[in-house]
Amino acid sequence: MLSGRRLDLLNPNPEDVDIEDIAHGLAFVARWNGQTVGEHPFSVAEHSVLVERLYRQQHPESNPDWNLAALLHDAAEYVIGDMISPVKNAIGDEYQSLETRLMDAIYLRFGLPKKLPAKVQTDIKSADRLSAWLEATRIAKFEIADADRIFDRPDAASIAGIKIQSLPGLEAKAAFLERFGELSSR
Repeated sequence: MLSGRRLDLLNPNPEDVDIEDIAHGLAFVARWNGQTVGEHPFSVAEHSVLVERLYRQQHPESNPDWNLAALLHDAAEYVIGDMISPVKNAIGDEYQSLETRLMDAIYLRFGLPKKLPAKVQTDIKSADRLSAWLEATRIAKFEIADADRIFDRPDAASIAGIKIQSLPGLEAKAAFLERFGELSSR
């Protein structure tokens, strides 16, 4: 990793996980396999900040730990990349096992339980799907009917005022680290 740490992907140690490595990796991993409009790809770091914002908006009284879990929900992708769901499904259990081991180490590193409460997992997934709908319709050129079918259309109030802007990698990294700092300083 850029930090100089060595991360064993098959048996990750939480002590080898570094937030700077996560932020950097996620800032340079493109969502939608880079198939988005704009000067820069929309990164997983930007997606993560958006998911946390949507989660917080939907659950304003949430435990700050769950907001951090929402921000880190795709953190394993800093080393394994962002695969679209059909590819993940084709690979199957092997991919899921690798992702789970990485997420366990990441969550433990930042003081979160390896297994989030089921309601929290469901709520974060809901924010993730809402983010996917927004991204699909605003930057990935999906027809609204297709996005509605795949991701479920959000109500207008839940997306009012949300803009999606693809940032240069280092700006996306800074935005991710800023939000992580706000959440971890509580």
